[in-house]
Amino acid sequence: MTAPIPHLAPTPARIDRGFLQDVIAGLRAPQKHLSAKYFYDRRGSDLFEAITRLPEYYPTRTELAILDQYGPEIAAGLPPGAALVEFGSGSTAKVRRLLPHLSDLAAYVPVDVSEEFLRSEAEELGRDFPRLRIEPVAADFTKPFALPDDLKDAPKAGFFPGSTLGNFEPELAAALLGSFARTLGAGTGAGTGATLIVGIDLVKDKAVLDAAYDDSAGVTAAFNLNLLTRINRELGADFDLDGFAHQAFFDENLGRIEMHLVSRRSQLVTVAGVPFHFASGETIHTENSYKYTVPGFRALARGAGWEHKSVWTDPDGLFSVHALTASTIRRH
Repeated sequence: MTAPIPHLAPTPARIDRGFLQDVIAGLRAPQKHLSAKYFYDRRGSDLFEAITRLPEYYPTRTELAILDQYGPEIAAGLPPGAALVEFGSGSTAKVRRLLPHLSDLAAYVPVDVSEEFLRSEAEELGRDFPRLRIEPVAADFTKPFALPDDLKDAPKAGFFPGSTLGNFEPELAAALLGSFARTLGAGTGAGTGATLIVGIDLVKDKAVLDAAYDDSAGVTAAFNLNLLTRINRELGADFDLDGFAHQAFFDENLGRIEMHLVSRRSQLVTVAGVPFHFASGETIHTENSYKYTVPGFRALARGAGWEHKSVWTDPDGLFSVHALTASTIRRH
């Protein structure tokens, strides 16, 4: 059972109790950690968009090139008249590559936890695609959520670009793929035939990976540290941002990039009045980004109830886009 949160100091009036509970639990763990899903307040979302434009950060430009080259082929594999559900939509840059090839969409349903950013992107997309029906859903896609009722009879297709799946431990990534199958299958009879297009970053040279997550301009560092700024603002914490440094590296044994915030000194931090001691050099683990081989991802998808249909990669084998079809829907 999770220990209750003591009320030792004033906190913001509209506190997110789930956010607070997660932060308290994470900082009480032997290896302090914070969930990467909390990176994406408005500033965090803007900083991530800046990261995608950095010269060291190959995933976005490489995935965009794949979508540009193979967009018609990818779109042709989606069900006619489908509602296209983008999980963790963020910027609309990637779905824009597919929309010109999807003239018969029933609707585009962007799903994102950052409601302000979600609404702004949906409005801009609507101006550029005035005939497109857009139904944004503000939700955490890692938890069950409902699609709009007026789309219950439309076939569903999912879009999950950007290698976000790599942020989850493999067993959690498989569970998330299973959750997507249930969401996309809802209201479509047996749910067979639901389609998912997903971006997956591939294993590559360690130096390339390390540079992509620790850029020379310090944008990724600002993105990582912004999580502490958000905790200060929303949870009444007193993190000194100058007391922490960004760290990122590729762990070849685990096949993942790890991001941490490293305490520069011995210090005491409070969150909602709860004290946490940091030794000099102690870290808060903020994100993982797993890298897969194509066969490795196929096996993961198959274990989650998806049949692998197609894969598209760039000439250098840096990134991949996969088309999956739900073969079974697992209820748990």
